[in-house]
Amino acid sequence: MSNSKSLQRFFAVPFGLWSALFIVLPLFFVLWHGFTDGNGAFTLENLTTVLQWEYLKALGLSVELALVSTIICLVLAYPLCLILQGLRKAKGIMIFLLFLLPLWMNSLLTTMAWQTILEKNGILNEILRFCGLPDMALINTPAAIIIGMVYNFLPYMALPLYVSISRIDHSIIEAAWDLGANRWQTFRHVMVPLSMPGIVSGCTMVFIPALTTFVISALLGGNKILLIGNIIEQEFTAAYDWQLGSALSMVLMVFIILNILLEAFTENTDSRKKVKA
Repeated sequence: MSNSKSLQRFFAVPFGLWSALFIVLPLFFVLWHGFTDGNGAFTLENLTTVLQWEYLKALGLSVELALVSTIICLVLAYPLCLILQGLRKAKGIMIFLLFLLPLWMNSLLTTMAWQTILEKNGILNEILRFCGLPDMALINTPAAIIIGMVYNFLPYMALPLYVSISRIDHSIIEAAWDLGANRWQTFRHVMVPLSMPGIVSGCTMVFIPALTTFVISALLGGNKILLIGNIIEQEFTAAYDWQLGSALSMVLMVFIILNILLEAFTENTDSRKKVKA
């Protein structure tokens, strides 16, 4: 037994080093710069600066667009996973892998492709002109950013949803039908509660990167729309104000921690229900 534990500790060393170098140490420097001034003295001025209207406005817009993108991804991914779950296993997996193709490409390239599609003289407006329809001014708007977020992050919603729905025992659904439940009642009272861990996991995996992104908003929103991720990127790379950039990053960390706690609470609740059952 002691040899087994020693072996486990030995194999855990690389992960421990990786976590210390690329997780713990960066977080320490973010907290350090967030609570200190340029001379290294402790201060809360950085956090009070975050409360200025321009930063709160960018944070509010970031949360709004991230929530809208997450809801759209959920609405699109859930029916898709239900359809795939009803297909034969080989065919369903093949279609699902094709759906995950965007994950195999660089997100910067796909976002630039959407920039080409949505711009004033882009592919979308060329098609509309060919059909005799008026142009659509989508580029440099919140709608363009949402489109980019949904396209890039939709697979992150579909993956945990597909796994969660695939694990649902079909006999439970048949039992609900035998007891007189219609399709809507079965979906609402059986499918959704049983797939809730996948829903929460998918929403977390979409909301967090959508909240912190700055590449998508920079390319599709231009300089007219600044999200909190763009401001943080500018503070670190252009203004070289690491203190303010770290303070803004700490605000985003609060949202990330809340999402993780919500996911953990949902998983614990689901486990307790299974134990009682």
